[in-house]
Amino acid sequence: ALWCLMMSVTPTRGCLLDLPWEDILVPHILCHLPLQQLLSLQRVSKSFQSLIQLYLANMRCFDSSQIGPAIPRAAFVNLLKDNEVLQQLALQNCSDWLTDRELLPVIGQNHHLHQIQLKGCAQLSRHALVAISLSCPNLRQLSLAHCEWVDSLSLRSLADHCKVLEAVDLTACRQLKDEAICYLVQKCSRIKSLSLAVNANVGDVAVEETAKCCPELEHLDLTGCLRVKNDSIRVLAEYCPKLRSLKVKHCHNVAESSLSILRSRGVELDVEPPLQRALVLLQDVVGFAPFINLQI
Repeated sequence: ALWCLMMSVTPTRGCLLDLPWEDILVPHILCHLPLQQLLSLQRVSKSFQSLIQLYLANMRCFDSSQIGPAIPRAAFVNLLKDNEVLQQLALQNCSDWLTDRELLPVIGQNHHLHQIQLKGCAQLSRHALVAISLSCPNLRQLSLAHCEWVDSLSLRSLADHCKVLEAVDLTACRQLKDEAICYLVQKCSRIKSLSLAVNANVGDVAVEETAKCCPELEHLDLTGCLRVKNDSIRVLAEYCPKLRSLKVKHCHNVAESSLSILRSRGVELDVEPPLQRALVLLQDVVGFAPFINLQI
């Protein structure tokens, strides 16, 4: 597409590069091209290299998945070294190499970030979350799913400094207990979407505090939170009138008696069918899975 545009303007109107870079090319043309193609375009000439560097320095959204199966460490550092205006940062397929050393400079120079995706970035440390909390006061969406390095102290820092958070994914952040979740929701009452899935340390205390502190809550994921019971689900129904979806799959202590109120309000519930639920409970008790075909 860019080559066609170049050919269309070259014969009568000069070179594409003659168009205003910051007013036309960067905001209206380059923004529509995949990042991988833009990086290839740097090899055309030194002028194009300068143009792409200007684009990278003014890029508002960076998604590592646009580059390919995996982005090299050096490429990541080079791409964002001059950028101070990022608003969205999504780092995927980076778990093999992304550490605090690569991430912290990017976070430190980008104070306008409102959306950060770090799902599965296992080699980071609590210092990454502290840096995010100190540098990104306008953060609204944060995914830390499967980041087991997240601890209560770093989450407290996030809660103290990022008061406008609306969506937080703490799936499989297994160091966190009820106290840490309570502190987060007390400080960040605007939360609309929260995932505490796959965390055996989270129970009724955290769920009840979330319900009482976050009246705007719309989505809550408690999948696999084995300590959650009926009482907290009833509190959730009482305090969260805007709740639209609740995931309680594999929460064996949550029964229909507490879910019926939410179900009657049209809340989307993620619960196993009765037969499958009974078999899972049986497996927990006796330690083996019955030879029954659940697809029948």
